[in-house]
Amino acid sequence: MEILLIAPRMGLRPMDSEFKRRMSPSLALPILAALTPPAHRVTIRDENVGDLTFAETPDLVGLSVDVTTAPRAYAIAAAWRQRGIPVILGGTHPSACPDEAGRHADAVCVGEAEEVWPAILADAQGGRLRARYQGPGAADPALIPAPALHLLDRQQYLYVNHLMATRGCPHSCDFCYNSGPHVTRGFRPRPLDRILAEIERLDTRQVLFVDDNLAGDPDWTRQLAQALYPRGLTWHAAVSADIVDRPGLLDAMAASGCRSLFIGLESLNPASLAAVDKRQNRRDTYARLVRLLHERDIMLNASLVLGLDHDGPDVFRTTADWLIAHRVETMTAHILTPYPGTRLFHKMEAEGRILERDWARYDTSHVVFRPRHLSPEELRRGYLGLYEEFYSLTSILRRLPRVGPRRLPFLVFNLAYRKWGSWLAPLASRGRMALAGRLWRRLSYHIE
Repeated sequence: MEILLIAPRMGLRPMDSEFKRRMSPSLALPILAALTPPAHRVTIRDENVGDLTFAETPDLVGLSVDVTTAPRAYAIAAAWRQRGIPVILGGTHPSACPDEAGRHADAVCVGEAEEVWPAILADAQGGRLRARYQGPGAADPALIPAPALHLLDRQQYLYVNHLMATRGCPHSCDFCYNSGPHVTRGFRPRPLDRILAEIERLDTRQVLFVDDNLAGDPDWTRQLAQALYPRGLTWHAAVSADIVDRPGLLDAMAASGCRSLFIGLESLNPASLAAVDKRQNRRDTYARLVRLLHERDIMLNASLVLGLDHDGPDVFRTTADWLIAHRVETMTAHILTPYPGTRLFHKMEAEGRILERDWARYDTSHVVFRPRHLSPEELRRGYLGLYEEFYSLTSILRRLPRVGPRRLPFLVFNLAYRKWGSWLAPLASRGRMALAGRLWRRLSYHIE
């Protein structure tokens, strides 16, 4: 069969530039391609780096869909189905809303695809696609292959240096998809030898782990750090805030080349953290967490959620002051968004607080629910104001690391990516994205 896999074009928030779309390709479709037997031919089209022509004549079309790309994905699916070509939808949104997705496709894959993709292909080839496919539960991590990155035009992305070492997270926060019934709980690492072999194939000394929580099992993460140590890598990942209790693990990570961590601080208000079951976060440890990271020359990308039920009009001022005072290197803020299928969505729906169901606006930059102590206008205005202040030149200078190796990557991200990204990205989009990524890597870390 000729199989066409499509990544629908994502929208951009007010603070985003084209760098956001072209940062790195999603691994979902390359993993599906790697799972596909060689008797089939797979083509991947990423609408974030090029327009769809609908000129192909595939036997099967598959789309990976999240909540914000769902409207676009449904339109793409309709175009192929009008031509008589079967379409299957998978990803977080079809998994959370399979009945809705099923109205726009011939088949829906709920959950992880590793153990059902062979059956989907066999049924498609035999002309007997079922309306819904769902695996027996969590996929065996040993079955997760290295993604078929050779099917992508790597020159269209800033970086193609990322991999997934694990699946899952030990936590289940109310606003996260991990709280949904379609998600299998628990932390599942892939075999270490597979991870190391995949890193070798990336052929770069800078690696980004795109796992939900790379430190979901601290003992395993220590083993990973020990295996990475002799390889001379620079690497980045996401972990949870309870890593503050494991300075020894941070030592091992820093020694093996960890240079930045994305951590969901979410809120400075303990009541807000408790309200969304963020029990792994303790507000009184945040300052110590920042200090532990900076002592090891690890940059922090702090993730914040605004509009939680205990947030009032002072949340924006309090958050900005704390981030700047503690010289937090980068910040990613989100308006609280009740993703469909999560515990938060069901709670707000029962309370009559969902204001709209235009999924394209569920991008964490729009207010799609009724806040308790803020008007929707106050929340949106405060969110935009926090970004404007945090990435102002005054704030950038105040947060600039005083000494050490964090200074150059700090300046590259805050200035080239965030502050001036809206006019630099169009220049790089003319076939120079990969070149820009190499330049930033050299400037930041002096490596290829």
